[in-house]
Amino acid sequence: VQALLARLLGPRPAADFSVSVERSLAAESGLDTYRLVRVAGSTGVAAAAGLHRYLRDFCGCHVAWSGSQLRLPRPLPAVPEELTEATPNRYRYYQNVCTQSYSFVWWDWARWEREIDWMALNGINLALAWSGQEAIWQRVYLALGLTQSEIDEYFTGPAFLAWGRMGNLHSWGGPLPRSWHLKQLYLQHRILDRMRSFGMIPVLPAFAGHVPKAVTRVFPQVNVTQMGSWGHFNCSYSCSFLLAPGDPMFPIIGSLFLRELTTEFGTDHIYGADTFNEMQPPSSEPSYLAAATAAVYEAMITVDPDAVWLLQGWLFQHQPQFWGPAQVGAVLGAVPRGHLLVLDLFAETQPVYIRTASFQGQPFIWCMLHNFGGNHGLFGTLETVNQGPAAARLFPNSTMVGTGMAPEGIGQNEVVYALMAELGWRKDPVPDLGAWVASFAARRYGGIHQDAETAWRLLLRSVYNCSGESCSGHNRSPLVKRPSLQMNTTVWYNRSDVFEAWRLLLATTPALAASPAFRYDLLDVTRQAAQELVSFYYGEVRTAYLNKELVHLLRAGGVLAYELLPALDEVLASDSRFLLGSWLEQARVAAVSEAEAHFFEQNSRYQLTLWGPVGNILDYANKQLAGLVSDYYTPRWQLFVGALVESLVQDVPFQQRQFDENVFQLEQAFVLNTRRYPTQPKGDTVDLAKRLFLKYYPRWVAGSL
Repeated sequence: VQALLARLLGPRPAADFSVSVERSLAAESGLDTYRLVRVAGSTGVAAAAGLHRYLRDFCGCHVAWSGSQLRLPRPLPAVPEELTEATPNRYRYYQNVCTQSYSFVWWDWARWEREIDWMALNGINLALAWSGQEAIWQRVYLALGLTQSEIDEYFTGPAFLAWGRMGNLHSWGGPLPRSWHLKQLYLQHRILDRMRSFGMIPVLPAFAGHVPKAVTRVFPQVNVTQMGSWGHFNCSYSCSFLLAPGDPMFPIIGSLFLRELTTEFGTDHIYGADTFNEMQPPSSEPSYLAAATAAVYEAMITVDPDAVWLLQGWLFQHQPQFWGPAQVGAVLGAVPRGHLLVLDLFAETQPVYIRTASFQGQPFIWCMLHNFGGNHGLFGTLETVNQGPAAARLFPNSTMVGTGMAPEGIGQNEVVYALMAELGWRKDPVPDLGAWVASFAARRYGGIHQDAETAWRLLLRSVYNCSGESCSGHNRSPLVKRPSLQMNTTVWYNRSDVFEAWRLLLATTPALAASPAFRYDLLDVTRQAAQELVSFYYGEVRTAYLNKELVHLLRAGGVLAYELLPALDEVLASDSRFLLGSWLEQARVAAVSEAEAHFFEQNSRYQLTLWGPVGNILDYANKQLAGLVSDYYTPRWQLFVGALVESLVQDVPFQQRQFDENVFQLEQAFVLNTRRYPTQPKGDTVDLAKRLFLKYYPRWVAGSL
């Protein structure tokens, strides 16, 4: 923790702090506890969380992905009286299996170190540690008799490993280079060492039952079932092979893997495995589901009798029509109570614990999923998040044992994660979210500014105030979707609040322009305003086309495709955190040769756009990055507007299927292109945001877009 402090503040300011670990602090409850005055914690994580509490609440500092505000007051403020805080639950969990691919895939140790520091400061004590597992699987498969070429053919590419690990995909985007395995093994050791040094519990992977097809060559009598396709992929890349729970090879493969894994990495006795993630099981018979679940668990305890299985509860939420009470009960009852730890993954929107009687007595963690695909776009369900954990604790016979943050992608909407991390240490909801978000803004920018506070209160009541089962942190704006005449532009908030927040943030630029966090937020709100403008101009384009008004179509389409989108790209290019070049450079830097760099970059381009060879999960992982807007989204819109104009001029119907075929050529050309994009920002964010504002805000107010 002292080393974290030095990394955070620098060695000289850090010398002014006293931080220690005193395990006796948790003597009564056994729960992580910290004390302020001289910062101490019952574990390294608790001490780090106590340090963060002091920096946040007494020094007005802010720690964030986009950049921290750490101007310390002098002298350091005293804590009026000794303050001791114990967490209300055992666990504060972090990550989603998908985060490994959408956000972490290309990280080096320096980036992982910053993330683990962020985790410790936010009190995280349970997190996935899944790097390097393919290297272990390679050893196991070779020992079983598979050839190297069969193994290479099985693994997905780096950007798609999450879905290979859950049995959804195989082969797509592969093979994995040998250098990848070596680097990931090295990285995993460092990740585990640092997590354990804080007292975090790393969750290691276990065998879920999926095997390469080549296993049937080595063991012709093996009993496998080929699963159905997933994500619009054909069986060249999906339809995985699932080992029958009663087959004698199940415990052999499962124990071989876990023994090899724990020999290499040690263990903290919690393991993750997902057998039926977004895949319908071969049978709905409770006896089959119980046997399949028991087989996974028994392979774990063969190697580690103290094993606890961490299960993503997404399967129950994703296919509720399949997972009825008998089916859910079969899974939950197949593992001894207390040895299955369920993540209620999307609890802020569609909680499963309520309809399963608190997972029928198995312990669970109330998780906020929030983000899908690592999309940009202002979004949150802050009031629901604020109330959710306390409500789950008060649920009759509740078995809730923790809170969690389980986004598919990070680096967006930081206010949402700041609240959720704080709730991990609160017994009750934040009493006044408006006051809380005002304090968040003051800490983030290093001082109180009325216009900035008002802007954040507007964002709280609009983009961050989604409620109901339809709320999903998946950006479906026309900006980032393949154009059609059937696009949905409805939103849950008043767009005027976004535009007014934009105006207020611009009004504070004389005071706050030097703050990196403020510049990030100004750009993010400008980006959101541009996204709203795209929806409006699309509506104008669609109406003009349906009314056969060529002049209006040319005007609205021209502004959208030839003015607004290029202007958005220009403002995004002013910040390194919104550059396609920076995104792709992460992939290239992870490589050991130019050929490998090209391969990794193409993996990354596919994930951002087509996701599969023919747009199988098109634009699911959309981002708003300079370069991606100019060379991917903009050409699509220009083609669409051109096709509509041609349709009116020639008096022939617009053919969506033909357009889709034509636009796919553009999309694929972007993925296969080798153009290098800038990794350094260009232009001034404030000036460019102001220029966009002065052009479009008066039109918005006048209603004459």
